[in-house]
Amino acid sequence: MILTLLLFFLSALTIYFACEFFVNGIEWVGHRLNLGATATGTVLAAFGTALPESAVTFMAVVFGESPEQKDIGVGAAMGGPLVLATLAYAVVGLAIWRMHRVSCINADQPRLARDQAWFMGIFIFKVGLGLLAFAWKPWLGILFVGVYALYVKRELSNDEACADCEDLEPLKIRPNDNSPSMAWACAQTFFALLVIAGASHVFVNQIEIIGVALGASPHVAALLLAPVATELPEIMNALIWVRQGKERLALANISGAMMIQATIPSALGIAMTPWLLDAPLLAAGLLTLVSIGILWQRFRRASMSVGVLSGVGALYGVFALYLAWYFLV
Repeated sequence: MILTLLLFFLSALTIYFACEFFVNGIEWVGHRLNLGATATGTVLAAFGTALPESAVTFMAVVFGESPEQKDIGVGAAMGGPLVLATLAYAVVGLAIWRMHRVSCINADQPRLARDQAWFMGIFIFKVGLGLLAFAWKPWLGILFVGVYALYVKRELSNDEACADCEDLEPLKIRPNDNSPSMAWACAQTFFALLVIAGASHVFVNQIEIIGVALGASPHVAALLLAPVATELPEIMNALIWVRQGKERLALANISGAMMIQATIPSALGIAMTPWLLDAPLLAAGLLTLVSIGILWQRFRRASMSVGVLSGVGALYGVFALYLAWYFLV
């Protein structure tokens, strides 16, 4: 157990420092592509940091040999959006207050509201499929991939100038180069992503070992432990960007990651499992929608505050208490 805890903390630190290189590199890639802060966060950064959790779902549903192993993939596909919609947004809110002592949010709130609306529509359809059984359900996985492609097209076509990119820090692997090339920016981003993926894999393994040692069931590991572990890169990226005063990038990264979580892992789960949701999975879906509903209302009215953003994290605590009651009773 001592070795497990050591690997747990070392892998978490590795993810954080690798994310420093990743966010720095992805900002330069976005700058070279003339992308705005929102598109850089929602498309480039979100796609990169969503790979660990998508890989968990892929490995579980494609190579899982037992129903329990496939359950981990379905749980990750449902638990990931819950973590992002509650804990990740709450971490940003708390970080803004702790680091900058302000109560307002510096972000493109109407655009974030549109992202929440897209997510709600997709997520409601995804949960609805989990209540039905019919022969051609697996083919609907293709629809989710198509929706994400449409979302990316919309983000890129509606992009705007990047105010946050005017004060870019030097590329970490080229600190004395005031204008690094796209090749250098891509190289740093790619290798940082490899480190994040490897460290995330180690982190997830330690989470699972700790869960087994504590007597947690596969459902608990899938719904509580694995999603928190695999969403760590997004949370780390958000903390780094908030520290740099770039709340737009932080919030856009979480918003974009949620769109990926609502589509790509879901497509895998729907295509390769029966995709029938039990009570804990439905509870995760309901609390995710409650959180997104609150966020959508406040973003739509451009009235989001640090308090509300931080407060949605309490819904994850509600889910943890529900799971404890469900499995104990």
